[in-house]
Amino acid sequence: MPMVIGVVAGAVVLALVFVVGVFKLMWRVAEPNEALIISGSKHRTEGLEEGMGFRIVTGRGTLVLPGVQAVRKLSLDLNETELHVDCVTHQGIPLKVRGVVIFKVGDDFVSIANAARRFLDQQKLMSERVHNVFAGHLRSIVGGLTVEDMIRDREKLTGQTRAACGTEMEKLGLIVDSLQIHEIEDPTGYIQNLAAPHAAAVQRDARIAQAESNRLATEAEQQSFARMAEATRDSEILQAGYQAERDKAAAKARQAGPLADAAARQEVVVQETRVAELEAHRREQQLQADVRKPADAKAYEKRTLAEAERDARISAAQAKAKETELAAAAEATRVKTAAGAEAEATKTRGAATAAATRATGEAEAAASQARGLAEAEATKAKGLAEAEAIKARAAALAENQEAVVAQQLAEKWPEIVQAGASAFGNVDNMVLLNGADGMAEMFAKALTMGGTGLGLARQLLSSMNQNGTPANGTAALNGSAPPRPEKVTVEKDEE
Repeated sequence: MPMVIGVVAGAVVLALVFVVGVFKLMWRVAEPNEALIISGSKHRTEGLEEGMGFRIVTGRGTLVLPGVQAVRKLSLDLNETELHVDCVTHQGIPLKVRGVVIFKVGDDFVSIANAARRFLDQQKLMSERVHNVFAGHLRSIVGGLTVEDMIRDREKLTGQTRAACGTEMEKLGLIVDSLQIHEIEDPTGYIQNLAAPHAAAVQRDARIAQAESNRLATEAEQQSFARMAEATRDSEILQAGYQAERDKAAAKARQAGPLADAAARQEVVVQETRVAELEAHRREQQLQADVRKPADAKAYEKRTLAEAERDARISAAQAKAKETELAAAAEATRVKTAAGAEAEATKTRGAATAAATRATGEAEAAASQARGLAEAEATKAKGLAEAEAIKARAAALAENQEAVVAQQLAEKWPEIVQAGASAFGNVDNMVLLNGADGMAEMFAKALTMGGTGLGLARQLLSSMNQNGTPANGTAALNGSAPPRPEKVTVEKDEE
């Protein structure tokens, strides 16, 4: 068994390896800069003509059947070609145009299909083909322009060239990203001669400008020298003024010493006077703090205590008087309230007693009257009920004696059963055999022994007269039942 499992597992692994290998062999993925051209099966691509017979895949993967379908790649990268074109202008002047064209295969399926049919196996020759296309159109366009037009509006030359080559590049499945004219060479010197008058005019203007510049420079130098002399004069005047101010300051400085000493002595005297005034003020303040303030405080304390004692006595007297007044008013109110309450209570008790007595008498009278009426109605109803019952039994007995007997038996069946059970009245203990069967047999015998109940029923029938009046037997049936036997204890012995 383990060997079989190993063989199966090996077969599964080999199958997985085979499937993976086949999938890798059939799966092709297009890079972002390339397109896969799959041929070998009929396929319809949107935007392409009928009968192309190949499929284009870009930016994703696809399954390919080896041996049935062929897969080749078309590059979508940028390509560059240098332009070296010998041209002749409208004036018959030969020129050499140097430029560069940057192009690539278009991203749409139509451009890819056109490029694939033309360059799939010749992608290296794509630059040469594009060079030839642009060279021919560039010669044609330059032949209709002058040298001056080409020099002044080079963008016009570029635009006309791109427009002329657009249709042919679209047929090739290519798009031009950039076209630049780098240089226009003039082997005859026409462009140089064309620039000579302008160069001479520029040289002339340069010499004139130089002379004017020299003149302006000389004038500026003379003005500068004059301003320098003026500045020297002003400087010397200022220096003399500064010297006078310095001399004056030096004289003042020499006199400053004695003046400073006198001012210092004067300041000392002023400060000493100030100190004496402060000392006198301090002594005055000390006297105020040590003598006057304590005396004022003691006087204020005595005055305050006297006023407080007086106010306390006045407040106590007023409170005592108010308390006496309130107590008297409260006592008077209490006496008045008590007297009014007692009078109201006496009045209320008298009224309540009278009302209770009157209500008791009326209730007793009404109760006596109600009892008499109730007893009379009950006696009348009982008599009528008995008469109706006797009449009904007589009529029933006359019409269907057997039904009446059955009804009487049904009504007296408990007494009949009781009469049958009286046979066991003196039994203290009873043993039953055979379980439930013994119990059933015992009850059957008891009912048989209760046959006296049937005699009682027949006695009832014989005692009935033609008027339906019951005899003693009926009275016995309707009377009290025979005394119930004493409690019997029954023991059951199951097998």
